[in-house]
Amino acid sequence: MDIRNFAQDYLSRLKSLIGRLDLNAYESVVKEILEAYHRQARIFVMGNGGSGSTASHLACDINKGCCLDLEKKFKMMCLNDNIPTMLALANDISYGAVFDEQLKNFFQPGDVVIGISGSGNSENVLRAIGYAAGHDGVTIGWCGFDGGELAKMADIALIVDSHDMQQVEDTHVIVAHMLMQTVHRALHGAAAACTT
Repeated sequence: MDIRNFAQDYLSRLKSLIGRLDLNAYESVVKEILEAYHRQARIFVMGNGGSGSTASHLACDINKGCCLDLEKKFKMMCLNDNIPTMLALANDISYGAVFDEQLKNFFQPGDVVIGISGSGNSENVLRAIGYAAGHDGVTIGWCGFDGGELAKMADIALIVDSHDMQQVEDTHVIVAHMLMQTVHRALHGAAAACTT
């Protein structure tokens, strides 16, 4: 195996994938995040595996990076961060229930729920999106492949057009960082540097 050629091919495919990102869907996601901030709605995010890491990272960046110096704060919660609660729900009910059962504790009409699933078919993510949709929430799906059921269920679907799970996850992380900087600029002015 030629390591350098593989790396070059990987990066070329990733560049092409990023270039095909649906910026209309991205803009809709940003607008929903900003509207949630202004009305002080909660934003919930979740995923499994690598998507769970992206969800956790996104919540950190939005909660700290976008409003550390502002009096008004985001109210964003990553549902896969509370491991004891997830394990209790998985053990006592099912793994499919680990996210929607948490929403039952905290969710209010008008809140935003972001589900991240590479395949778009993660049962626990779909159940949470379904719960939010059934209780007057705003639902956003970040997915890959053909979008799966998540793209069909969500109010806004941001689909990464690839069947390579790692490149879907790469792109989701890039979207998360781009989202953070876009939101930061919207709240601080375009000239403000995002340094946190």
